[in-house]
This record gives sequence, C-alpha cells and structure tokens, in this order.
Amino acid sequence: MSSLVWDQRPALHRPVMIAAFDGWNDAGEAASGAVAWMRRRWEATPFARLDPEEYIDFQSSRPTIELRDGVIRNITWPTIEFHAGFPGRGRAGQATHDVVLVTGPEPNLRWRSFCADVLAVASETGCEMVITLGALLADTPHTRPLQITGVTADTTLADGLGLERSTYEGPTGIVGVLIDASRKAHLAPVSLWAPIPHYVSSAPNPKATMALLDRLEALLGIDTGARGLAISAQEWEDRVSEAVADDPDTAVYVHHLEERADATQVVASDLANLADLANLADLAETENLPTGDALAEEFERYLRESGDDPA
Repeated sequence: MSSLVWDQRPALHRPVMIAAFDGWNDAGEAASGAVAWMRRRWEATPFARLDPEEYIDFQSSRPTIELRDGVIRNITWPTIEFHAGFPGRGRAGQATHDVVLVTGPEPNLRWRSFCADVLAVASETGCEMVITLGALLADTPHTRPLQITGVTADTTLADGLGLERSTYEGPTGIVGVLIDASRKAHLAPVSLWAPIPHYVSSAPNPKATMALLDRLEALLGIDTGARGLAISAQEWEDRVSEAVADDPDTAVYVHHLEERADATQVVASDLANLADLANLADLAETENLPTGDALAEEFERYLRESGDDPA
C-alpha cells in the first residue's frame, strides 16, 4: 500500500513546489514560517498527505491529544501535507506560477523513499521546479540585512538571482537529500537558506522569514506579501537590540559581527581587498573576546531571566 494519500488532484498553472520541514533544517522556524505564511495568505487547499507511520518516529515528533471535560476527543498525528496555493498575478501584473506547498516534520526514516513520494507529487501535479527553504545558525548580526545563500544545479539561475552561493560541505538534512533527488529526476532544484544569529535562535524570526519570502518573489515573480512582515521584523530587531544593549559581553560580540559584515559588503565590490578581512576566530583570540557559543548561551539565559523574550 502506498504511503501517499490523495484527497484530490488540483488543476494548477505552471506550478512549482516549495518545501520546508520542521527540525534540524529550520532554525528559528524561519523556513516553516515562510511556508505557513504563504498557506495563510493564499488560503491554500490541502490535497495530499503522506502516511506518518512510514516516515516519522513518534517518540521524536509526538502526536498531540485533545481533551474535553477529561475525555479524549482527538489525537493529531504529525503529518507531511501538500497544499495547493494560487498566488494569482505577480507584482508586475503578469501571469505567474501556482504553487505546491509541502510542510511537516523532517522524516526520521526511509529518506530515499520519502523523497520518491514527494517527487511523485511534483510529477503528478506538473511542477516545473522544486524549491526548498532552510535556516541555519550562523555568526551573523541581527542588525544587518540577511544574505540568503542558495544551492542550485543551474549556475545561470544562481547568478541571475544574485545568490551568495553556499560553500557548506558536511552532514545534511532532508532538504539536501531532496534537492539531490530533484536534480536526478531532472526537476530544476533550488535551495534557499537564511542565516539566523546564533546568539538569539529562539522562534519565531520574522526577519529571516521575510528574507526568504523576498527571495522567492525575486525567483518566481509572485507576490508573497512579504512586506506585510516588515513591522514584525523591525519590532523583533528592536527588541533584540534592547536586550543586547543590556548585556555588555554580547554587545561587544555583536559589534564585531557588525564590523565583519560591513567589511564583507565593501570587499564584495573590491575583491582585491579580500586578503585584508580579519577572521573572527583570530580576532576573538587576539583580543581575548568570549567565544560566540559562550555568549549565545549566556545571552539566552539573560533573556529567560529578564523575561525579555525576542520571540
């Protein structure tokens, strides 16, 4: 019996698949938050799902129980779901893409079979492209524009989007595996990643969610309504800045991150100065600064104790 359950088969116009998964690939819930935003904005309709029994370890992603007057009314199982979204016309008024939105927990089991099922939906609905969203903890300041990094099999597309290409090599999550499976299936794969300041990793992070949505707009020509997050993103940044100002060690650390980010921006337009960039680890060692991990732990503790939660 197939683990893929269809409720209906929607008629879609030049659809693209956009996927984000809870867990390891989703720092600050920025990626899953972007897909949730699009689902709400477009009132996306569920049309298919995967049987969680095949892919989810329920001790890792536990079902939730609903009680009423002490009586069990319902158990909700963690599930990977597919929704059809209809953005309509883009910012320039041109006909645009419909979307297949994929959400749910990162699977614990049978990743290759999982990817085959996801790509079966992409094939059945006629998707032209598979886009995955992710977010990772990074040494980036919360006060600067986020540099979305990207992975794609199409170098022309990467150049056209102005993506800062990822240089990461190492352990990967389901996002990396799905992108590779998409490439092998000859579906144009793109993976977009937002860096999350590791000293304030609590969710949600509207600034990172907005950055991912902005990049999707540039890629697809659709209007995600990302500008609707501008106020929330600014309020988040202001609250984090207030908390940082009250913690001297973190304030010094963030200042050095800002200096490095600003220097990187300058060097991007003048590669001749690349050798002049100081490595932050060397800077921390020579100036006797606390490590980023130590500051992140201390800053999170400070936020808990002060009650000033940036989320």
